[in-house]
Amino acid sequence: MRRQTNPVHIGNLTIGGTAPVAVQTMCNTATQDVEASLAQCLRLHDAGADVIRLSTQGIKEVEALSLIKSRLRAQGIRTPLVADVHFSPQVAAAAAAVADKLRINPGNFAPNAAEGRASFINLLELCRQHRTALRIGVNHGSLGADALSRFGNTPQGMSYLAMQWLTMCKEADFDQVVVSMKSSNTGVMAAAYRQLVADMDAQGMTYPLHLGVTEAGNGREGRMKAAVAMAALLHQGLGDTIRVSLTEPPENEIPVGRAIVDYVQNHPLPRPASPALFSYRLPSMEALTIAAACEIGPLLLDQKISDVVIDAEIKGKKLHAFEVEDFIADLLQAARRRFSKPEYIACPGCGRTLFDLEKTLAEVKAHTAHLKGLSIAVMGCIVNGPGEMADAHYGYVGAGKGKVTLYRGKEPVLHAIPQEEAVAALLRLIQEDLGSDKAVCAMFSMRPAGESFPSKTNNPSGTTV
Repeated sequence: MRRQTNPVHIGNLTIGGTAPVAVQTMCNTATQDVEASLAQCLRLHDAGADVIRLSTQGIKEVEALSLIKSRLRAQGIRTPLVADVHFSPQVAAAAAAVADKLRINPGNFAPNAAEGRASFINLLELCRQHRTALRIGVNHGSLGADALSRFGNTPQGMSYLAMQWLTMCKEADFDQVVVSMKSSNTGVMAAAYRQLVADMDAQGMTYPLHLGVTEAGNGREGRMKAAVAMAALLHQGLGDTIRVSLTEPPENEIPVGRAIVDYVQNHPLPRPASPALFSYRLPSMEALTIAAACEIGPLLLDQKISDVVIDAEIKGKKLHAFEVEDFIADLLQAARRRFSKPEYIACPGCGRTLFDLEKTLAEVKAHTAHLKGLSIAVMGCIVNGPGEMADAHYGYVGAGKGKVTLYRGKEPVLHAIPQEEAVAALLRLIQEDLGSDKAVCAMFSMRPAGESFPSKTNNPSGTTV
C-alpha cells in the first residue's frame, strides 16, 4: 500500500494524496536560449512529461523561464515548469514569482545556517503568496558542514539535513513541499529515503517524495541503476513522483520512468528462493531491462537473494548464455552486490552544461571499459560535480565555457584544461596512476570505490589504459 502523503499542487498537477505517480524530466538546453528550450519543452510535452525542470542559475534565466512559460501557455500547454536554483536565495525569490515549483538544494542554498534560515523563511512566504510549490532536494555529497560534522556523507546525514528544512516548513505551516534524497549510489539512495520516512513519520510529516538516482549514466546500466533503486522504494509504497536521470536526450527518460511505475504497479515482488530463477518472454531488451531491474533488482539491493538464474526470450529468440551472463553482471552491479565492470557516474546535463556530455561519456567508456572496479564521473558543472561524485576514483567536470577540471578522488589535479584535450588528459592521468602491468589491474579490481590507488612505488609495472 502506498504511503499516505498530503497533496501538493504544481500548476494544474497534483503530486501526492491520491494522485498517480508523476514522471518528471529536465531540459538540457541553456535556459537563456528561449527558442531551444521552448522547442525541447514541446518535445517533452509530446513525450508525456508530467513536469519539466529548467536550470535557473541567475536572473536572466528567470526572465527566460517567464518567456518560455508564457509561450507554452499561449499554445495551450499547461505542463508545470520547475526552476532549479542553486547557491542564490535572491534568484530563488525571483523565480518564486514565475515557476510552478522551485527546487533548491539546502546543502548549497546559503553559506551559513542563520542566513539560510532567514532566506528560507522569506522564500516560503513568497511561495505561499504566488502559490508556488517547493522541492527540498538533498543530494548525497553536498550536505553542508553541519550535517557532515554530525553524520558524515551518509543516509543519516542526508535525512538530518532534510529534516532541518522540513521542520522550518512545518513551523511556517507550509505544506506545499516535495522532498528528494538523491544519490548515484543505489544503496545510499534507498537507505536515505527510508531513513527520511522514518524521521518524518516520527514528526507526523506527510510530505510527498520525489524519487531519483542522480547521475545514473546511460544505456542499460543507467536504466538498471534507476529502476533497481526506485522499484525497491515503489514496491514499499514510497514515492509520489520520479525522474530517471539519463545522460541521453531527456525525451528518453519519460518512457523509462513510465515503464518502471507501470511494472511495479502490476507486478508485486516475488517470494525469494535460492537460487532464484526468473523467466521472461518479452518483446525487447529494453523491456527485459526494466522487468528484471524492477523485480530482481530490489531483492538483490536488500540482500534477499544472492544467486540469480535468468531464462529469457526476446521476440521468441532465447538469449545466449554469454548474453545472460553479461546481463546478470550489470544487474548485480546496479544493485551494488558485485562489481565486474567499471562504474560510470554521469549527470544528464542541463542549462549549466557547456560541453557534449553524451559524446564525452561514450569516449571515456570506449577507452576504460576493461578496467574492472574503476569508477569515473563525467559531470556537467561544479554544481553537481565535486560533491556528488565523491565516491568516484576520477572525475571530469565542466569548469566553464570550453574548460574542464580533472579530479583524482575528491582532489582537483588538473585545472582549466581545454575541452578538446580533456578526455586524453584524463586517460593519461589514469595510465600514470595505474602504470602498465595487468597485475595492478587485478589488484585494483578488488579494491572498493573510495580507497586510495595502489602506488606506482609498490607496483612499478602497472596496467595499460
